Amino acid sequence: METMRAQSPRRRKGRGFRGFLFFCFLGVLAGGAYWGWENYVPNFERVVPVFKEEHPLFYKGEALGFGAVLDQNGESVKLPLDAVQKVLDSKEPVRYEEESGSIILTTENKVVHFKTEALTATMNQKPFKLSFAAHKKDNIVYLPVEPLKELFGLQFDYTKDSSIVTLHLPDELIQRAVVSKKDISVRSGPTIKAPIIQTLAAGDEVRIWGEEEGWYKVQGASGYVGYAAKSGVSLTSIETIPKQPADKSFIPWKLYGKKINLTWEAVYNRQPDLEKIGELEGVNVVSPTWFELADESGLLRSKADMTYVNWAHAKGMQVWALFSNSFKPDMTTVALASYETRLNMIKQLLSFAQIYKLQGINIDFENVHTKDKENLIQFVREMTPLLHEQGLVVSIDVTPKSNSEMWSAFLDREALGKVVDFMMVMAYDEHWAASPVAGSVASLPWVEQSVKRILEEDQVPPEKLVLGIPLYTRVWTEETGKDGKTKVSSKAIGMETVDKLIAEKQLKPVFKPEVGQNYIEYKEDGALKRIWMEDEASVKARALLAKKYDLAGVATWQRSFQKPQIWGVLDKELQSRP
Repeated sequence: METMRAQSPRRRKGRGFRGFLFFCFLGVLAGGAYWGWENYVPNFERVVPVFKEEHPLFYKGEALGFGAVLDQNGESVKLPLDAVQKVLDSKEPVRYEEESGSIILTTENKVVHFKTEALTATMNQKPFKLSFAAHKKDNIVYLPVEPLKELFGLQFDYTKDSSIVTLHLPDELIQRAVVSKKDISVRSGPTIKAPIIQTLAAGDEVRIWGEEEGWYKVQGASGYVGYAAKSGVSLTSIETIPKQPADKSFIPWKLYGKKINLTWEAVYNRQPDLEKIGELEGVNVVSPTWFELADESGLLRSKADMTYVNWAHAKGMQVWALFSNSFKPDMTTVALASYETRLNMIKQLLSFAQIYKLQGINIDFENVHTKDKENLIQFVREMTPLLHEQGLVVSIDVTPKSNSEMWSAFLDREALGKVVDFMMVMAYDEHWAASPVAGSVASLPWVEQSVKRILEEDQVPPEKLVLGIPLYTRVWTEETGKDGKTKVSSKAIGMETVDKLIAEKQLKPVFKPEVGQNYIEYKEDGALKRIWMEDEASVKARALLAKKYDLAGVATWQRSFQKPQIWGVLDKELQSRP
């Protein structure tokens, strides 16, 4: 009996363990069935996509989060400004100025301007009729599609059943496909567990907007965008949105094989004496400083002279007159702020160019508030097509890149480089007039680095970049005060003045390879005088630098600092072929 009692618990334990295994087996079966259900049994729920916009906008298979405004027939289509900017991938070609209600659209060759609630518009200052006016509602500006189609080739599809508007840009390539199986489901996500948003029948056509984990992102005739299994769809053709008709490109420089060799003519209170200028061997463009901003309304002051133009043309030189902002930042801010004031400046430049038979305008805006960066770009965007239409070359002067707010940071060289024909990098004043340390106006390594940064960081094409070369230097005076500190001052002088100093004081220039220049120093009245020279050697080095980077050419500031010998050197090195 004791033995039986001893064995009895073991038999009950064995039956319990087998029961436990049985329940585990059932659990595994149930888990497997659930796993199978979760992974292989599709979701049969059907949903209709809901949008907060009445006419939701789509682009490349993505909802933009904006809605269009349509009339009952879907013929009048207006698009939100923000949506247009998003599709065009830039805020610059489409600009809205709230104070005046002005809308400005710009391309390489066209400028369209119109206002909200107006059916009148201009394209390059000529009348352009709108069938539907732009308007503003709930702080959203809606633009009629007509000018957007005219300038940017923007097109749209409207699906009445879903109220979806799909936008397209020229040259857009779209993969088309056809449903190859009967009744395939288009789901809200790339999984069979996602709800069904529509069912497509065999032969239905779709656009393919992407691929994800064995699913195509498709858009059918309804306009809805969802996911269809790749196995149920067969790729067919590539749809190409028609290309925008190309406008005739403006050719800014017609002297093929020749580099630009420009010199600035500084015109202050009186015109230069043409008889004293002499031969400027190799110079093919002169840029007199004739036009400057006079007031906040955009009024220009002119010192233009037809005699000078006739002289330059007789010598085979083009005239690209310089237009400056007078280096007055506050006045510049107001003049650039509105379409009306910018257009006022442009119209005057066009008029002056016609009167004086100019070939180009050189923009020289300096000492500008950084906040005006975008307005300066817009000014150049609006100016360039109109000047091109009149056959005028557009160039702009920029400083080397630095942290200076008023002299460098306001210049968006990358954006400006996409608009202008040429960009002059004023590669001088490495050590400026009030520099606390004496040094070169433009040492060769500093000049080269200035060029490289604009080419590489700002992606300005070398065929647009013109290297600015100084024809002046500075005489630096270093004096030691009673406190033992060295006081530094300077004054700018021209090349011939330096040569006279060398002759009078019987100095011997020493070439400094670290700056690529000749150098002289001497004592006068107890002070040390130091000059990093601009001469034939430095000019030759700059010309070779322009050739090294295959730049458009050079521009020298300014003509009156020259000595005649440098022109032949510059021309020989600049125009010679390797």
